Order: sequence, then structure tokens, then C-alpha cells
Amino acid sequence: MNEKINTFLSSDLLERYLLGDTTSAETAQVESYIARYPEVQNAYNVLQHHLEIVAKSNAIEAPKSVLNNILETLDDKPVIKLKPTYKYKKWYRFSVAASIAAIIFASTSYLFYTQNLKLSKENQIVVEEIFDLRDDIAQNNLRLDSVMRQLLNLNNPETEKYIIKGNERAKDLKTVAYINSKEKTSMIDVVSLPQLPEEQCYQIWAELQGKMVSLGILSETDRQLKSLPYTEDALALKITIEPKGGSTDNTASLDNAVADITLH
Repeated sequence: MNEKINTFLSSDLLERYLLGDTTSAETAQVESYIARYPEVQNAYNVLQHHLEIVAKSNAIEAPKSVLNNILETLDDKPVIKLKPTYKYKKWYRFSVAASIAAIIFASTSYLFYTQNLKLSKENQIVVEEIFDLRDDIAQNNLRLDSVMRQLLNLNNPETEKYIIKGNERAKDLKTVAYINSKEKTSMIDVVSLPQLPEEQCYQIWAELQGKMVSLGILSETDRQLKSLPYTEDALALKITIEPKGGSTDNTASLDNAVADITLH
């Protein structure tokens, strides 16, 4: 591999290209390298595969929509027609007109007051929804950052991949473990787990010199790439069938082991 390709692969352009975080110039450069160099094409395919693994464990829910607030149009006020049957004095007509004007003014003021109160409440709802939307955006950014970190970890040359298959007791069992002894990280992808009776569960263990350390419960309903406790100097990984809730005293039921793999 020439120095030019090696420099390109050592950068984060491919990862950012997959996440849509490149400029137009960077996009053109990445697509050119993918088309021209088989090594880059192969690295791109591997990244796509890893991204698919990570993506299924991070379902990003859509954000809440902000409601549009529409003020109802005020109906035209009815016209009051006065048909006097008597001849009122001029001052009396003025007092009646003034009373009617006062009533109309009071009614209009009340309508504007209630309308402003309603608008204030609706504005408060909009403000709260905007804050909720900002929280959703922040959560999505955190998820994206987590996806990026997991992708980089999966693509790290120091990360070892272990495919754990079930024995005769659980032929359909399949999980994939990713362990990086340099970064001291451990993840597992639950691909498939045969169904167990309700009173039983699968438990994964790290085997050390002379003892077993529980790494947690595996569940078919929790099929996603997730972190496991990193165990220094682990010799192997084992999966056993335990009573519901798992063994709490770090005593693995080795007679009920359904899968194991030796670590490098």
C-alpha cells in the first residue's frame, strides 16, 4: 500500500463520509479514492458493515412537532338598530349613546383580555415544545457521538472480533464479541438466542485463572450492540443457562454451558 493511500486511510474521512459530515470537496475526494483504489473500496465496505451493526442498536426516535398556533377570527359585532317611538331630549339621547359606547368598549376590552390570555398560554406551550425539541436535538447529538465512538472502536485495528456459536444444546445461538485490550473496551452483538423457558436465562461469563466472572444477562429482546465490563487477562468467554435473574454469586453452571470461545 503506497503512502498516499495509507495517509488517506489513517484519516477520518471515510468515517465522516459515511455519517454525511464531509464538505463537497472532501466528498469528491473520498468517492474518487473509492473508485480508484481497491484498498479504499475494501475499507469502505468494512466500515459500512460495522455501521449497520451499530445502527440497529441506536434507534433514533423522531423529535416532537411544534404545533402551529392559529388565532380565531373575531366575528363581526352585530349592529344595534334603535327605533325610538318617542321624542327624547337631546341630552337623554347623548347619555344613551354614551352608555352603549361604554358597554361596547367594556365588551371589546374583555374579548381582548381573554384573547391575550389565551395567546399567552399558547405561547407558553410553544416555548415548552421548543425546549423539548432542543432536548431531543441534544439527545440525538449524544446518540450520534456514541455511534461515532462505537464505529471508531469497531474499526480500530486493536479490536479483536470473536464469533461465539452455540453447541448442540443451543445450535441457533450466535453472538459476536468485540474486545480491545489496549483501550480496555468490550462489546457484544446479540445476533440470535434460542428461546428459553420463562424461569431460565442466558448469562455470559469471563473465565480467569481459577474463577468465573459474570458479565451480565443476554436477552433476545435486547438484541443490540452493547458494552460489557472489560475483564483484564480473561482467558475465555462462556455462555451458560442459569435460573431467571442469573447467578449472583459468580458461580457459573458449567454443566449448562451452551457456548464458549478462547480469547487470544
